[in-house]
Amino acid sequence: MTDGYKAHISEPVDAVILWVDGSDPLLAEKRNKYLSETSLVNHRGALSTFYASNNEIRYCLFSILKFAPFVRNVFIVTDGQDPNLYEDVKNHFPTKSGSLKVVDHKEIFSGYEQYLPTFNSTSLLSMMWRIKGLSDNFLFFNDDMFIIRETRPEDWFRNGRPVLRGKWLIPPYKKMLSNYFKILINRYLRNNPDYQPRLSFYLRQWNAASLLGMKVRYFFHCHTPHPLSRVRLQNYFADKSWLLERNIAPRFRSPEQFLMTSLAYHLEILDGNRQTEKLGLGYLHPYYSKKRMERRMHRCETDGEMKFICAQSLDMFSTEERERIFAWMDKILGIEVPR
Repeated sequence: MTDGYKAHISEPVDAVILWVDGSDPLLAEKRNKYLSETSLVNHRGALSTFYASNNEIRYCLFSILKFAPFVRNVFIVTDGQDPNLYEDVKNHFPTKSGSLKVVDHKEIFSGYEQYLPTFNSTSLLSMMWRIKGLSDNFLFFNDDMFIIRETRPEDWFRNGRPVLRGKWLIPPYKKMLSNYFKILINRYLRNNPDYQPRLSFYLRQWNAASLLGMKVRYFFHCHTPHPLSRVRLQNYFADKSWLLERNIAPRFRSPEQFLMTSLAYHLEILDGNRQTEKLGLGYLHPYYSKKRMERRMHRCETDGEMKFICAQSLDMFSTEERERIFAWMDKILGIEVPR
């Protein structure tokens, strides 16, 4: 860490990554046991590929260590698993060899053990602020989110408060109306009482915003890493354990849940936080054509405002496409990563 970084740091900043290796036979057996008790067998959030680990955790971690070197600890939240990245960190980032911590679900669900095991990333997101020793200000990453440029603490926190990346949108009325008719048709006309519409990232953010009294608009965030205040979440739920419990109860993702990141953002906004920025995100999707993917990656390389990428649903990319993305990340990180 350079003196320039030290000069900007007044409080420690940690990072949290949610990770699971769905190929683990013990985890798969446990997941299938609970799936057999539900009607969600064909729901994407219940598919084994949804939990697949495609080496993205290594790139997520390395990108934090390289491009956010002010981060004190990186906590990887897992279910009795370990990505075993200690030697890789020691080899490539020797000064950070003690910063990697693996946290089990049991720790963050302490006092709520009846909701374990969970296979629900929204539930895990709701509880990650309960990690022991977590800094008051911390960064949250899904394992498919990578930093691709140097960042400084003030890119994430200013005046001790999170910088909110996103944009204002009107409530997702079209999605709500569409889901209403889909449920009506499938459950009552097609006699499929277990039908669930596809989970919506927009609706689960709106669930959080409307919970806090937003009426005509909400601050939509995308698949970027998120700076969050542990203390703000702790204080909010101090007398609302019932709400927290309701949100973590589903073992698989549910449309009734709210996204904790959206709740945190709107709590900040309602308390006067006006520190907003553009997304600065390069989004890589398996349905993009090869030409579109190359254009997006080229823009990420040349546009200095692009600080993050999300390679979402890597399980749905072809092997060739995944290798292309990882080779590109090797180049950005400047280190050879065994795959």
